[in-house]
Amino acid sequence: MITRSELFQLASLLLTYPDRELLDAGDELRAAAAGVEEYERFLDWLLTGTAVEAQRHYVETFDLRRRSGLYLTYYLHGDTRKRGMALLMLKQRYRAHGLQLTGGELPDLLPIVLEFAAVAGPGDGEAPLRQHRQGIELLRAALHEVRTPYALILDVVCAALPQLTDDDLTALTALAVDGPPEETVGLGPDMSLVEEVSRCTP
Repeated sequence: MITRSELFQLASLLLTYPDRELLDAGDELRAAAAGVEEYERFLDWLLTGTAVEAQRHYVETFDLRRRSGLYLTYYLHGDTRKRGMALLMLKQRYRAHGLQLTGGELPDLLPIVLEFAAVAGPGDGEAPLRQHRQGIELLRAALHEVRTPYALILDVVCAALPQLTDDDLTALTALAVDGPPEETVGLGPDMSLVEEVSRCTP
């Protein structure tokens, strides 16, 4: 039976760029994912195609679409000063638990946030996931909207977090409509992401 820590750790790995090292660890990943249907289905997809196909899909999903970026503070704060403060607070939280960032990545990158949750535990470790739940739900809805297998990973993560309250759902819908602060590009007249949020939340 996979533990809560292992669930978040595996999600962290599966949401990273599918380089050769990750793809070559397919057998180990399958063993770690045993019993979690969504992870098993995702790995069936990831490990069936070629490395080039997986890498192209990753870039098109996360790097070329602002709606499905992996940087959580953007969803709540956009490119404002508040985002800078939120990033600083995350760095301080990580440092307090001995987690040092390498490679110049921002601390709000979802795989890093998930790794911290796995390492630091349910209390303080999972606090950033709870604090950025709205962003995670918007990302999940955006992934479902484009029907990418990566949505399966977000389904598992969201299912492991506390259930959304009515206030959460109200705030989430407002954020889906308005976008991040100072965001000038809206969702479009079809409101597709708002509808996807409604389908993806209880």
